[in-house]
Amino acid sequence: MNDIFDCKLLLVDDEPELRRMVGSMLRQSGFKKIISAADCSHARLLFTSEKPDGVILDVSLPDGDGFSLMREFRSISAAPVLFLSARDEDENRLLGLGLGADDYITKPFLPRELILRLHAVLNRTYFPVVLNQKEKPVFYLGKTMIDLNSGSITSEKGTFTLTAKEFALLEKLFDNKEKIVTGDSLCLAAWGDPLYGYENTLMVHIRRLREKIEPEPSDPEFLITVRGLGYKLVGVTSS
Repeated sequence: MNDIFDCKLLLVDDEPELRRMVGSMLRQSGFKKIISAADCSHARLLFTSEKPDGVILDVSLPDGDGFSLMREFRSISAAPVLFLSARDEDENRLLGLGLGADDYITKPFLPRELILRLHAVLNRTYFPVVLNQKEKPVFYLGKTMIDLNSGSITSEKGTFTLTAKEFALLEKLFDNKEKIVTGDSLCLAAWGDPLYGYENTLMVHIRRLREKIEPEPSDPEFLITVRGLGYKLVGVTSS
């Protein structure tokens, strides 16, 4: 994709009027690919078949809750999720963010705020400034080439693009190659917060990284778990 307006968005909310309002607002701001669902069941089908680049998700849905639905999404994709909910208690907001949501906005909301925060989430994920910096390293893990200038991974499986958080995690691991990097350090690099509340999210992103850099992701040889401490990147060779 060339810019954030190429992102396909999935809007999940059981209020028809809100879906129409938010959909219209997104189209007016430049987004062209918007799909919507009124419940968990339809959202699951669309998420699997359409593979959206971002999700705007309500917490209270007729056949389930957004927190559980996001856990399902997170098990198969790292697409960013922005909660849009009438639940404004701090506990719910922290729960959503702790589960790995990229942002949490409460209803009622200012349309401009939603657009700005959605822009920020999508830019962080797909167009991070860090990828535009010069003189980033290019290195190998076995036969797999990682180019941190372009944020790309090339292996016998094909060429993959790193998401913003995958980039932040891999860069932190590379900067400390052959050394243990704690979960706290990795979460600070990717989310700006320590590990608390991000355990499951970190594990999902590590798994996604392994799928891109490891010949056998279920039996990693380069991105190693150091039980009780963190992770370590080993076997790095220069280009």
